[in-house]
Amino acid sequence: MSKSVSEKDIAYSILDLALVPKGKTIKETFDHTVLLAQKAEEYGYHRIWYAEHHNTAAIASSSPPLLIGLVAQQTKSIRVGSGGIMLPNHSPLIVSEQFGTLGNLYPNRVDLGLGRAPGTDQETAHAIRAGFMQAAHSFPEDIEAIQTYFSDDNSRAKVRAPIAEGVEVPIYILGSSTDSAHLAAKKGMPYAFASHFATTKLFQALDIYRKEFKPSGALHNPYSIAGVNVFVAETDEKAERMASSFLKMIIALLTGTRRDHLDEPSELTVELKEMWEHPQVKQMVQFSFIGSKETVKTQVREFLKQSKVQELIAVTNSHNQEDRRESYRLFSEIMKELNSEKQLSNGYAI
Repeated sequence: MSKSVSEKDIAYSILDLALVPKGKTIKETFDHTVLLAQKAEEYGYHRIWYAEHHNTAAIASSSPPLLIGLVAQQTKSIRVGSGGIMLPNHSPLIVSEQFGTLGNLYPNRVDLGLGRAPGTDQETAHAIRAGFMQAAHSFPEDIEAIQTYFSDDNSRAKVRAPIAEGVEVPIYILGSSTDSAHLAAKKGMPYAFASHFATTKLFQALDIYRKEFKPSGALHNPYSIAGVNVFVAETDEKAERMASSFLKMIIALLTGTRRDHLDEPSELTVELKEMWEHPQVKQMVQFSFIGSKETVKTQVREFLKQSKVQELIAVTNSHNQEDRRESYRLFSEIMKELNSEKQLSNGYAI
């Protein structure tokens, strides 16, 4: 990761929420999670991450370490990690032991992305850990504790995580605000921004991260990842229909409506088309690329020019799993073509 942007392709990865489609079981969802990771490996994706969520029936990724182990066992080379572990929910020692175990089982393939949010509502956060708010304030110190547990230098300490000592598990700071950008820059760590739903602070956060970045033992130069929603299909119309499930999910989220599953896609009624233009929805889906391969390629090219990130992590919340995998296949083709353009132009002006 220490190479400059112009010396390296733009990586492309997947964030999988393990959403439960209407009419499917959680076991079927996990089966599709494994199959998607296997296909992602085949398509050339760099990594696949799983995000921690709680008390949400439509999301099955409540335990990323278990999903990471499940997927890593049934793939060969793709990096597998957390996007992320919500650190205030957990003891740094336990996180270190869990990911030290994974790092030993699957050497040089496991990532540890850490976030400060609870991944749920406040009542559930309190049920997970009574001292959640205090733990959230100690986020920087808890990251340092994990770094210490993974260090060989901790081998003589009174409190250790021997299974993690000396194990190569890169740590990423995740965020959706400028606070996380300051922290990632100060610590010299790679930075992943949740711009697939938190759009307003992306460019400000990236600017802060790059300007304030201090090289560290983990990273010589800034390395930034941006989350984007991606729906690619044979035609713009098919992609828009596929994305209708995502739109309904956003509407439910903004209106506080609980859903136990991801709805089936539907034709875009006049009402749904108007919802795409609703100010709150429009802001939340600002970095969503929907359409045919050529349409999305143009959108992604422009986003990369503006953001100058080193990696995109794509989120495709689609009801039909075959359509979802096909979208990721087409997106991989887009990224390969854009990287080829970048090499031909010998710079970032893709």
